[in-house]
Amino acid sequence: AAGEAQCLSYAGCNFLRQRLVLSTLSGRPLKIRKIRAKEEDPGLRDFEASFIRLIDKVTNGSRIEINQTGTTLYYQPGLLYGGSLEHDCSPSRSIGYYLESLLCLAPFMKHPLKIVLRGVTNDQVDPSVDVLKATALPLLKKFGIDGESLEIKINRRGMPPKGGGEILFACPVRKVLQPIQFTDPGKIKRIRGTAYSVRVSPQMANRMVESARSILNKFLPDIYIYTDHMKGVSSGKSPGFGMCLTAETVNGTILSAELASNPQGQGAAVLPEELGQNCAKLLLEEVYRGGCVDSTNQSLALLLMTLGQRDVSKVLLGPLSPYTIEFLRHLRSFFQIMFKIETKTPEEEHMGGEKVLMTCVGIGFSNLSKTIR
Repeated sequence: AAGEAQCLSYAGCNFLRQRLVLSTLSGRPLKIRKIRAKEEDPGLRDFEASFIRLIDKVTNGSRIEINQTGTTLYYQPGLLYGGSLEHDCSPSRSIGYYLESLLCLAPFMKHPLKIVLRGVTNDQVDPSVDVLKATALPLLKKFGIDGESLEIKINRRGMPPKGGGEILFACPVRKVLQPIQFTDPGKIKRIRGTAYSVRVSPQMANRMVESARSILNKFLPDIYIYTDHMKGVSSGKSPGFGMCLTAETVNGTILSAELASNPQGQGAAVLPEELGQNCAKLLLEEVYRGGCVDSTNQSLALLLMTLGQRDVSKVLLGPLSPYTIEFLRHLRSFFQIMFKIETKTPEEEHMGGEKVLMTCVGIGFSNLSKTIR
């Protein structure tokens, strides 16, 4: 049956992860041409090659063909297999780059996934492991993917450029996903966070906490920011510090923001006070955008709604990020599914920026490798 599904072809290096993930879930082969064809250093970058190797590890029977220059990629998806794995991520992107896609695939494996990822845990580009742990896991639970075996554990932190971090991600498998009705974010009741520092003075974390609290205390009293100072081998190979804040509402919506210091030898040194203040402001910005899912996890929520039972799912989001908009286009081409999109003006909602109500009917995707017991 795999040969019958027509092959989708794309051009360019953007949204490579989206395309590979959706191709794997829908079972439709994929061809991507002109990957950085015009550049001096054409073809796939090392972090993309590492991502393709990771996809190859979690699946069984995938066929991947890359031409000599790395500018064309043909991918015929296999079955999602899972099991206990290890993967060394490329240090040019953080583990979050790989973990975001694993979160999309993990519930549909044949065997529950337990994977150790090594590399950079926190950087300035991708969502850090802390943020995914605080926001994506509660989101998965809403869709009925929960249990003791759902966890993200940070064994070691690694900052860019050298990395050296290590995390464990474990996720149970599910036959079907529950549809969700998640349209009322509710009022914010508490703020939690982590200020971490590795290979710098442990005082840095306290200085970030002080400055973040000075802004957030004006809004609500229930703020608790943990300081996390890793020592010795668990602190990775490069110095750095940063902060991750999450705001939780009465209805269980979790919005997050994060910042990390500049990598060693790149850019000016950042004062921990400034970083703490800027991170608090970013959190307020995210709260203003609002919605029931923060901007990092919009595409994960939409994917899980698409793959739900043949029932209506609704979610209220803040303004859609460009990445999410492209993701919706890809969902249409891989799964022929269209969302009903209604904009809510701030006047109707009495708070924050414009909101978007996304509604869809799941395609009734069921995990074929989970036989009915």
